Amino acid sequence: MNDYIELRLDVDGTMPDGENGVTMETVTDVLAAMLAEDGFESFCPDHAGMTAYIRKDDYCGDKLRALLEELPFQDITVTAATHTVEGQDWNSEWEKHYFQPIVVGNECVIHSSFHTDYPVCKHDIVIDPKMAFGTGHHATTSQIIEQLLDLPLKGKNVIDMGTGTGILAILAAMRGAEHVTAIEIDPAAEANARENVVTNGHPEIDVHLGDASLLKGMHADIFIANINRNIITGDMAAYATTLKAGGLMLLSGFYESDIPVVVNAAKPFGLSEETHTVKGDNWTCLVLKKNL
Repeated sequence: MNDYIELRLDVDGTMPDGENGVTMETVTDVLAAMLAEDGFESFCPDHAGMTAYIRKDDYCGDKLRALLEELPFQDITVTAATHTVEGQDWNSEWEKHYFQPIVVGNECVIHSSFHTDYPVCKHDIVIDPKMAFGTGHHATTSQIIEQLLDLPLKGKNVIDMGTGTGILAILAAMRGAEHVTAIEIDPAAEANARENVVTNGHPEIDVHLGDASLLKGMHADIFIANINRNIITGDMAAYATTLKAGGLMLLSGFYESDIPVVVNAAKPFGLSEETHTVKGDNWTCLVLKKNL
């Protein structure tokens, strides 16, 4: 099992009601986005700050110090502490401390295999996340879930880029997608996605380990990427090439203020904004359509 670094970040200076313009949710959301770009995999916010995890081999103290110095908040103090967590049963840790059942859109319940008390919904997804991102709790994931619940997916080809736990690919398959491809760059997350698609009775989902270079030759009616703004804009050409005329691209992992940057990156490839939603502290789900 992989050893991890557990990073504890305690935040001081926020106001519960946001009177000073900064809430705890704002700070932890920004921290999670910045840490994700440095290789951190999982984030557990709470009333006092956040706990984050990264594989021990990927951790760099100098990068962390530089990141904390770049935080865009005045009068906010973030105290960091780390310790090594030896490889263990991450399913058990998540179930005990962090992951609770969640219902999205009144149609989809997400829970772990350990949970026994959860609502009955049309779509029942079992996710044992280990160290992979994607339990439906974060605003980015839940907004894409809401889009997938509203879209007609029967008979469609769907690609889920940066699949994490596989949750979005699994829902697409449950809603009748004809073919679903899930791609994940992290080996541990890719293995976790494979486990979850089997647990949910959809072993037909094609799970691949790799990056956007794997998209060559693939085609999709619906393309999903819940990653971050920089990766999405950097790989936009590869994403757009897979999308059929009239197809939709569901993008998240960034803020509403980032929409112009993403739209401008997509425009040269025949994509334009169809709609977007906003949830939590301005996290957005942007829907782009490929022009005919």
